Amino acid sequence: MTEQNTLTLNGRPVAINGEKNLLEVIRKANIDLPTFCYHSELSIYGACRLCIVEIEGMGIQTSCSIAPAAGMKVRTHTDRLRKMRRIYLELLLANHHQKCTTCVKNSMCKLQDLAARLGVDQVRFKMGENTKPIDNTNPSLVRDPNKCILCGDCVRACSEIQGIGAIDFVNRGAGTTVVPAFGKPLNQVDCVYCGLCASVCPTGAITPKPQIETVWQAIGDSQKTVVAQIAPAVRVALGEMFGLESGQVSTGKIVAALKMLGFDKVYDTSYAADLTVLEETTEFLTRKQQGKKLPQFTSCCPAWVKFAEQYLPDYLPNLSSCRSPQQMFGALAKRTLPEHLKIEAENLFVVSIMPCTAKKFEAARPEFRTGPHPDVDAVLTTQELGQMIRQAGIRFNDLTPESLDMPMGFKTGAGVIFGTTGGVTEAVLRYAAEVLTHVKNETAEFVEVRGMEGVREKTITLGQVTLKIAIVHGLKNARDLVEALRSGRANYDFVEVMACPAGCISGAGQPVMYDPRGRALRAEGLYNADRTLQLHAPQDNPYLQRCYQETLGSIGSKLAHELLHTHYQHRKRFDDAGFSVTDNGTDEKLPVSVCVGTSCYVRGSQKLLEQILSFVKENGLDDSVDVRATFCFEQCDRGPTVRIGRMVLNKCTFEQVRFELQKQTALV
Repeated sequence: MTEQNTLTLNGRPVAINGEKNLLEVIRKANIDLPTFCYHSELSIYGACRLCIVEIEGMGIQTSCSIAPAAGMKVRTHTDRLRKMRRIYLELLLANHHQKCTTCVKNSMCKLQDLAARLGVDQVRFKMGENTKPIDNTNPSLVRDPNKCILCGDCVRACSEIQGIGAIDFVNRGAGTTVVPAFGKPLNQVDCVYCGLCASVCPTGAITPKPQIETVWQAIGDSQKTVVAQIAPAVRVALGEMFGLESGQVSTGKIVAALKMLGFDKVYDTSYAADLTVLEETTEFLTRKQQGKKLPQFTSCCPAWVKFAEQYLPDYLPNLSSCRSPQQMFGALAKRTLPEHLKIEAENLFVVSIMPCTAKKFEAARPEFRTGPHPDVDAVLTTQELGQMIRQAGIRFNDLTPESLDMPMGFKTGAGVIFGTTGGVTEAVLRYAAEVLTHVKNETAEFVEVRGMEGVREKTITLGQVTLKIAIVHGLKNARDLVEALRSGRANYDFVEVMACPAGCISGAGQPVMYDPRGRALRAEGLYNADRTLQLHAPQDNPYLQRCYQETLGSIGSKLAHELLHTHYQHRKRFDDAGFSVTDNGTDEKLPVSVCVGTSCYVRGSQKLLEQILSFVKENGLDDSVDVRATFCFEQCDRGPTVRIGRMVLNKCTFEQVRFELQKQTALV
């Protein structure tokens, strides 16, 4: 260790090895300096001020926003720093509804944890009295603005990682708040229900929407047969809620807990993931052979699917028509389990245990009903299952592991690794390799597609066929990749997309994890689970082979398409007619709506809107014309688009609008 790359931390030398900020150097030295707004994958914000340090010659600085330098003399817990941190926390608590005992984030709240750690035992500032309404409209998330501490984590995550910006800061000073676009409910804006905002929120301001009571009621109904499916990522994370290490596989204990809760049967979503691989790979190889609709994008992530429906309608034909494993399981369960369990179909209640909040939205989609009821009746996140286990007083760690039920509890390692980024791609390759080479791959693993980078590109040769593959997580990365495809800068055959960083293991329904190293442990847990199984390729699953023989017929059959495949549609990004940019409109006014969505915006709709507003004002039409900015007439290739009354004008110019306004308002 040389002086050229060393700083002094609390009187001890610490090496600098390329860390991007002083905070990372401090944490490397085993000092867990508190933060709210710092996440390594997000931009530096420095709002919470909790990571302050004293630097000789520089005074008090936020360690997250200053680069480490050789010779620095840094202290992290002087008397002044400790007092300042407690004051900052008191101010946050004074602006935060302190209903901690009834908060869903109780015991997982970072604000609560830091208040205890830093010894804050009183709040000396006056509590805020303004209570804001709770937004419960979103099918996947609940937003309680009364618990928001303005850390900005949700804003930056939605914008920087997902590239959406469905939520942001508004107003200034004491009136600053975080709200969805234009103050609308969260279900009426661009939200794709991925829940990344909830996973980074340090308090209970944004949380997964619970369905615990719905499931308890089903369990308590003597007429219902309640079955569960466990997603791959759940088995390496649920144990964290009971003190187990990240990545520790606890499938057997989960089965035992579910049976104790009252579930009649417990199955594995990995079985349906094996099924997905067979259907999706067959679809992909057919496209590759025909050279049509490539690249094929995966479709098992519902947040990515909704993102594509909102922003990439021209690429919807490129999405695999396969349902996600959750929905394949639901459709197949509703088709086969009533006869297998000797029950009436209407009495079967299917519950998914998922790491994902978007799965709640997916299960409610009208496309996923193969009968009068949803294929999946309720979705519990990993967190919710942990809460139910606690409510029942079950000592999870002391449970004796139990086996999954057959036939839909049997899986291969290919289905298990679905839970991490690159897992779907590797599972597809395990099947495609055998199809294309006619040789059994005994090792099964394709380690070259593994990793945690946001975008990975690989070229894989299987026999005489060369495949260009991309693996992406984070929707902003997905958008950038599509733009590269559009411009011709990239060319792929197969693209895997996951909305959550590192894939489902980091889903918003998983136990709260503030240590990024936990992701790698969860991923390794899935790979270890794969290695311990006897079978690793989905085509080897004997229960799946029997399912095709007895029910589905063959891969890609008519019945397989009916039960296991779906379709997509272009979705409006906003649910209503937009917002008025003139005085409050009335029904008596002539409505003029100008699309300011992305496609129309780049074609000049903003300037057109300004010209229309000026014309209305200059000609005294404020009392007779209501000008509104709206979003998406679903005619994105013909923008800018303007609607005047019932007339829709494509590739609209100001001259066209002026003519119509003059005609319809009798303006001379």
